[in-house]
Amino acid sequence: MNFIPFRRHARPRRISILFVGLLALFSLFPNYSSYSQAIARKVKNRVEPVYPDLARRNNISGSARVELLVTPDGRVKDLKVLGGNPVLVQAVLAAVVKWKYEPAAEESSVIIKFDFNP
Repeated sequence: MNFIPFRRHARPRRISILFVGLLALFSLFPNYSSYSQAIARKVKNRVEPVYPDLARRNNISGSARVELLVTPDGRVKDLKVLGGNPVLVQAVLAAVVKWKYEPAAEESSVIIKFDFNP
């Protein structure tokens, strides 16, 4: 009869490999501090999106999400669509381009979500 020894140290090794993997994963997010700074930035000039007539006539509701890249002086520099009905997204893009934020030390990104109901 063959004797297979019990591997007592297999579980701690798996935990250490998991821990090293998590550390490597967190190192992929170097701008985490700038994301938390983006949350602290306040909007100085906010233009609300207009509910489009096409969406109103077709009873379209839902949400639109966009990511804004805000310059240190508070202007919206770049927009990225994250999801939503294209008609609603266009209304949001037209509005948030006009937003102004408070100045900050560096560029930051902000995720905005608008809900539209007929």
